[in-house]
Amino acid sequence: MNVLWIGGPPGSGKSTVARRLARRHGLRLYASDTRTWAHRDRAVAAGLPGALRGESLTPAQRAALPVEEQLAMWLHEERGPMTVDDVRELPSSPLTVVEGTQVVPAMLPPGGRAVWLVPPTEVLRERLTARHGPGEVPGLYLPLGELIAAEVARAGVAVITAEDAFDEVERFFAADLARGPLAEGRQERWRLLREANAAVAEQYRAFLAKPWNTTESAAVARLFLCECSDSECDASLSLAIDDLPPTPLLAADHR
Repeated sequence: MNVLWIGGPPGSGKSTVARRLARRHGLRLYASDTRTWAHRDRAVAAGLPGALRGESLTPAQRAALPVEEQLAMWLHEERGPMTVDDVRELPSSPLTVVEGTQVVPAMLPPGGRAVWLVPPTEVLRERLTARHGPGEVPGLYLPLGELIAAEVARAGVAVITAEDAFDEVERFFAADLARGPLAEGRQERWRLLREANAAVAEQYRAFLAKPWNTTESAAVARLFLCECSDSECDASLSLAIDDLPPTPLLAADHR
């Protein structure tokens, strides 16, 4: 498998690092959040108790439960093998960078190249508060982070604790990036960016299709990656999930 794996707690910077790595080097991006509802549907079809219970409750009802019960419905362990199955179905070229909380040592295929981002707890708390707002951080996130950090520590795998981890991650994967394969040409890079954006749109369509959700998809705006040809671009655009244009999505003055 031509895959680079990045794990870590919520708020550890996995998504940011993976997006930058994919953009700079021409990699396929697999962001685990975009597969959340597909994985939950798969778990429901398999009759997994945590998934069945989770699907019977609204987000507010789940959030009100004790953390231990929320963890059981998070499918932390179950989603790891699903992720491996997903990645096996992807093209072998270019390299894929996979990021997600379910990327843990036990789920990696033999020979998997992986690193975990585990910044200090106070850094995670600050980032999650900035992301969700004071008092709005999901109560599951920090306990989940502690669980992941403990798993990683027991396994003795590669860990990066720096707050700004990108340079260290890039150095960690330097040999893999040198071997490739990497995307070639502007069109292939655009297709990879569009694939990543389409996955975000599909994630929210699946979420909005849940019976307990009453929001209209046309009213939901999310951040999508600028699909320009600049390998260092970090721009994003707010767009309704049904409004991705057939042509490249570009920030102002980008091409």
